[in-house]
Amino acid sequence: MTVPTIAALALAILAAVLAVIAWRQRQRLEHLQDEAAPARPAGQGDDSARAMLAALREPALLHGERIEAVNEAFATVIGVPAAQLTGKTLAELVSGEYAELATLAVARAVAGTTGPSLTEVEFADSHGQVTRLELSGSVLESAGRKFVLFTAEEMLPHQASDGAGLPPARSQLALDSLGEGILTTDAHGLIDYVNPSAEALTGMRREDAIGQAFGAMFGFVDEHDRRALADPVQQCLATGSRVNLGRRSIEATASPIRGAQGDVTGVAVMLHDVSELRGLTQQMSYQASHDALTGLVNRREFERRLGEALEIARAGRQGHVMCYLDLDRFKAVNDTSGHLAGDNMLREVAALIREAVRDSDTVSRLGGDEFGVLLVGCPLDKARQIADDILRAIDEYRFVWKDRIFSVGVSIGLVELTGESNSLEEIMSAADSACYVAKKQGESHVHVYSSHDEAVARSRGEIQWLQRLQAALRDGFFELYVQPIEPTRPGTLNGPAMEVFVRLHDEGQAVAPADFFPAAERYRLMSMIDRWVLGSALAALSAGAIRLPPGRSLSINISGQTLADPSFLEYVVEELDRSGVQPAQMCFEVAETSVIGNLEQARRFIDVLHGMGCRFALDDFGTDLGGFANLKQLPMDYLKIDGSFMRDLGRDSVNQAMVSAVVGMARSLNFRLVAEQIEDIASLEAARAMGIDYVQGHAIGRPRPLAPAA
Repeated sequence: MTVPTIAALALAILAAVLAVIAWRQRQRLEHLQDEAAPARPAGQGDDSARAMLAALREPALLHGERIEAVNEAFATVIGVPAAQLTGKTLAELVSGEYAELATLAVARAVAGTTGPSLTEVEFADSHGQVTRLELSGSVLESAGRKFVLFTAEEMLPHQASDGAGLPPARSQLALDSLGEGILTTDAHGLIDYVNPSAEALTGMRREDAIGQAFGAMFGFVDEHDRRALADPVQQCLATGSRVNLGRRSIEATASPIRGAQGDVTGVAVMLHDVSELRGLTQQMSYQASHDALTGLVNRREFERRLGEALEIARAGRQGHVMCYLDLDRFKAVNDTSGHLAGDNMLREVAALIREAVRDSDTVSRLGGDEFGVLLVGCPLDKARQIADDILRAIDEYRFVWKDRIFSVGVSIGLVELTGESNSLEEIMSAADSACYVAKKQGESHVHVYSSHDEAVARSRGEIQWLQRLQAALRDGFFELYVQPIEPTRPGTLNGPAMEVFVRLHDEGQAVAPADFFPAAERYRLMSMIDRWVLGSALAALSAGAIRLPPGRSLSINISGQTLADPSFLEYVVEELDRSGVQPAQMCFEVAETSVIGNLEQARRFIDVLHGMGCRFALDDFGTDLGGFANLKQLPMDYLKIDGSFMRDLGRDSVNQAMVSAVVGMARSLNFRLVAEQIEDIASLEAARAMGIDYVQGHAIGRPRPLAPAA
């Protein structure tokens, strides 16, 4: 017997079986109707019909002008309580596109069409779960009224799916409505479905994509070296596992579609538009590695590149030269024309230095009026020539500001990176020493480092700072300054109220920390200075010289050296006990870099004091992307956004994007935000509008000496 003959015979047998089942069902219904009729009291016809409905094992409902009753089997199969079904019409229950068909099925049955009417409809529960039923309708008469008894057979079980067919109509609408791009392929990798979002992301029409191989329609390349990547669909079909790929603007995730037997019957691909996220990530990475004023790489990034060059030099593969530049007469510009003039001049000098070096070299603003240049693969004699070119360009440069003309010079120190070079710190120190010697030789000089230079620099400069700091600690030449911190929303009853700073009194002038902290760090004096600040601040709080509003706290900075000092935690606990200051009145600020460099010690310090009630803020947030990973490990209360991101916040779109990202992340982690260096009203209003919780800066109040207790 041939295959076609067997198939035809099977279909004939199936048709006969279905006919017998339909005949037996009708006979059973007629029998139940006959049994119910004699027992029907006057006026109780509806009740007997309901009793007959309950006797059926199949899902069924009784429909007059509206649904009179349903049995539990029907309510269960569509996932809706029976009480919510009665009183409605069948058309109101089915999915919208089947409403007209349901109305027609009821009307046809009531009209007395011979034989059961078979109608396929879909129902959707409150969760969007779709159930497809085939309804068979028969007319019943009870107490002079006509009813339609619908029995149901589930065509597409809602608890299981063979995974091979197309999605139900409601699921299809859901896929079409997704904002993510979705497409599917068959087991051969040929596209059989594309939703509108995928069309918009890829720029191709669904009609053009259907039936085409995924690899022929889409190409993915490595965003770094532009190397072509393998087809994710074919990888998924071959391995049976999920595959993730990304390109510059779209990321793709290919997941296998498995049949009932676990075999891979196709692939579902989700396309995600990451262009905005990648753009923001690039902005954040740029901000973290570049100086906001000049656009040059910052000190941290320069030291990272210098470290890489040092490793290459040690391996003997290539030599390099570092230049340390310090401008001459820059202070005169700031003093006579203000910081705005100084900032503009620094930008112009940065451009001059960039023009004088090669494209392969790195130029950095190390801080203030100091610059660093890394000359990659450069012999010493060539480096000396480049340094002379920089010196000449700056000597010939004239800075014009309003009605004044300024000339500046530069002192340059050179140090060679060779196989015998030691640590990164020693290279930076040697270049600094060579620059110091160049400056002592007179303005506009270039000097190449020798071992004698460091001894000269230390004896003339650093030793003097050491002596001055030791005298300040011994004789009390330090002084506390305070700066207010204000909430952006009226009625805020907690959070930091002010921050304390330290100044060094030297020859009648108040010296800012930026001038003496480098020497204090070099000679390991930061822990002693931090102890003085903490003890003095607690004494001022105890004596009433510092008055905090109820529920507010006082912010104190803790340096990285101090954070690494195991005995400092014990000192803090003892001072809190001795002064009687409540721990909740203290907020310790720790910088991102300090936490990352002393993570275990920082965790212990923060955990213990936070458990006592002290508050903690992560300072300078945003200057190092590593801080994102460390946030979840520490019980921080506040994030203090680095002041470089607040510069000109009212107009700088890049800074606005960065701050918006930080605000969103802080909200998801339940941190409150403090913005420092708010220098003008426009930045203040922008910070308030973007959801910053607290603000600090000259627009709020300048640092002022702490007045003694009354």
